[in-house]
Amino acid sequence: MLIISYDIKDDKLRSKFSKMLVKNGCIRLQFSVYEFNNTKRLIDNIKENIEHFYSKIFTPDDSVVIFDVNIEKTIKYGNAIHRDKDIVFF
Repeated sequence: MLIISYDIKDDKLRSKFSKMLVKNGCIRLQFSVYEFNNTKRLIDNIKENIEHFYSKIFTPDDSVVIFDVNIEKTIKYGNAIHRDKDIVFF
């Protein structure tokens, strides 16, 4: 699982970055914090997208931090608990 946190000054770039994360399956935890729990290939795709496209247009004021988290050691409270439970529809 990855936690992606960002602080991007430019509104247009910040919006584009956020949409890219959601499009690739990230779940918004807070305004600039996303959770991504998927296959290694998709995780690598997001990292490559950030490195090869976004990092080239970031300014010195911008930052992105990716935390690689061991899901077995992750503790969640509140609303975050419900995202990991299976939902059955009838």
